[in-house]
Amino acid sequence: MKNACFFAVDLGATSGRTIVGCLSDQQLELQQLTRFPNTIIQVNGHYYWDIYALYGEIVKGLKEAADRQIPIRSIGIDTWGVDFVFIGKDGELLRTPYSYRDTQTVGAPEAYFKEISRREVYGLTGIQIMNFNSLYQLHALYRRGCSALAAADKILFMPDALGYMLTGKMTTEYTIASTSQMLNPRTKNFEDKLLDAAGVKSAQFAPIVLPGTRLGVLTDEVQKQTGLGAIPIVSVAGHDTASAVASVPAVGERFAYLSSGTWSLMGIEIKEPIINEESLEKNFTNEGGVEGTVRFLKNICGMWLLERCRAERPVLREYGYDELNRLASASPAFRSLINPDAPCFANPKSMPNAIRQYCEQTEQPVPDTDARLTRCIFDSLALRYKQVFKDLQQMAPFPIERLHIIGGGSKNELLDQFASNALGIPVTAGPTEGTAIGNLMMQAKADGIVATIEDMRALIRASAETRSFEPQDNDLWEAGYRKYLTVYRDDL
Repeated sequence: MKNACFFAVDLGATSGRTIVGCLSDQQLELQQLTRFPNTIIQVNGHYYWDIYALYGEIVKGLKEAADRQIPIRSIGIDTWGVDFVFIGKDGELLRTPYSYRDTQTVGAPEAYFKEISRREVYGLTGIQIMNFNSLYQLHALYRRGCSALAAADKILFMPDALGYMLTGKMTTEYTIASTSQMLNPRTKNFEDKLLDAAGVKSAQFAPIVLPGTRLGVLTDEVQKQTGLGAIPIVSVAGHDTASAVASVPAVGERFAYLSSGTWSLMGIEIKEPIINEESLEKNFTNEGGVEGTVRFLKNICGMWLLERCRAERPVLREYGYDELNRLASASPAFRSLINPDAPCFANPKSMPNAIRQYCEQTEQPVPDTDARLTRCIFDSLALRYKQVFKDLQQMAPFPIERLHIIGGGSKNELLDQFASNALGIPVTAGPTEGTAIGNLMMQAKADGIVATIEDMRALIRASAETRSFEPQDNDLWEAGYRKYLTVYRDDL
């Protein structure tokens, strides 16, 4: 293997990157070409994604690769889950896609459950009930007579839509479709009963393909714009978390993962879905993974809390994470705690005010300095991790011996240590570019360079920088968890 280069498009809910990964002598080297914001657009009371701007940024990254004369062998795209694009019969995009943070999803599951019960929906899909799941978005649009839905010939999830814009080919990648709460994890097909209640048909979705499937090649138009040739696009694990989990440098199966970014997603990798009364009650999800695996996990609010605070507070914006960690470390532990997943933190006008109000309503001291606010967020995230981990331990088919933290949030060594302290198990942090690495490695697998996920992970272990953390201060963190449970609210 010598200098096989692949191009990854990694789009998150706040920013995106184009990255080239080159494999040589069992080592993976990454080079970021471009980075750009992914901004939610607010118009007439609704929130949208600017898919045309994202397409333009992808083309810009491809131009950069061409200018640097990087011999790209394929392209892969991963994005956040659940959101989708309507395509008309003429092949044109019908509307800029809604963001999952749009307010039309408030109360959407409850409206849908008047058609089909919560228990039946979960039993058919194994997907946790979240108000922004594609199923409820579509049902909300159907109920209010959305003209774009009525005219839609095809519905493409975000990575598939961008792939279509680049190649002219339509497919539905399995892992991204699995986030929709419309797919049965046992049959790996859409459930017609659920679609019918949402006002859509299975024929409106392109054929389902598994990660590693070749989608098509760049259109003549894109080739001319970028200066590249007929480069193939591979349907990688299109859901960013599925790509991230593929990058976990684990040995064996007895591990849990935490994909840490805007969201924190904690789970395990298993061969068959876990769908029972306990998983329903605890609201765990069964999403698709690579090689037919299931990602049994739960969504937890992540660095969204801190980033929204930083956006409002100029002083917080000026601090790097090392300085923030130093300030937080010097602040008293567990002075103020919140439930990071309380509804009041989903998309407040002011995140610091939302935290203040939560603390007031639970009779706790208000975080009155930037240091105390940061410590409140970090303590609360780690203790929420513990709460979810305890549920995960109860349902896992094997003992969990280590937590792997991957993604951009893994760079935060203070939070990594707090996670180890709270959970009471060793933590391995890294790779930080987990999503892009998983994207790139699935392209390498499609290219025949690696054969299995075990091969992928062995190469990642040989290439990626990781850090290890051991549990500390057990009694202190157990006391902190007891306090957290007394102020835990899910109705604020």
